[in-house]
Amino acid sequence: MSSNCSHLAEIRNVEPRTPQGCEDCLKSGDDWVHLRLCLSCGHVGCCDSSKNRHATAHFHTTRHPIIRSFEPGEDWKWCYIDETMIEQAA
Repeated sequence: MSSNCSHLAEIRNVEPRTPQGCEDCLKSGDDWVHLRLCLSCGHVGCCDSSKNRHATAHFHTTRHPIIRSFEPGEDWKWCYIDETMIEQAA
């Protein structure tokens, strides 16, 4: 994985706002495939394989740069702005 991310200082110790699923899909009654956690504010959104792509939509609305997988057994982070995976030491 790469560490070419210039937004690491924006990572916060967040609590998921909706630990049971995608915040926006839960409101609309839609389904999701996988979940992503915004590391700036705790928004839980669905991945780009989901029809609504709420995690990416959240980024476009807020410009919060870094998400992590919110799936059991997955431990990776992604920076939307730098379009790079972030090493786990970060």
